Amino acid sequence: MKRRVGYTTGVFDMFHVGHLNILKRAKENCDYLIVGVSTDELVEKYKNKTPIVSYEERREILEAIKYVDEVVPQESRDKYSAYKQYGFDVMFVGDDWRGNGLFLEVEKRFKEVGVEVVYFPYTKGTSSTVLREKLEKIK
Repeated sequence: MKRRVGYTTGVFDMFHVGHLNILKRAKENCDYLIVGVSTDELVEKYKNKTPIVSYEERREILEAIKYVDEVVPQESRDKYSAYKQYGFDVMFVGDDWRGNGLFLEVEKRFKEVGVEVVYFPYTKGTSSTVLREKLEKIK
């Protein structure tokens, strides 16, 4: 029986329970989970901010999590290119991305090659952005 390979990506800055929830749910829905961690350069390019935790440390954190089988650098937001490189069967995404132009295109292209896109509920009340805002208020 063919193993089901899953893929998800993120910045994973200031790792929190929302990140853990996505990884746990993803692993429950595949046999082998590949996690793409956004490089510092990619984050600076599309979010116009530098991650608080460096790529190397974020990668190390993800490698230590029992739900994660493999960690790879995400150097581009091109999910189809990642599919061609890693050959996954399903991609897991937080539902805060549902309806986003990037993912509407991803869904369309993945449907053509038989890759499923699964959205998980966003963990309300926690995000790296919320944590950043709280830290700013403490200053």
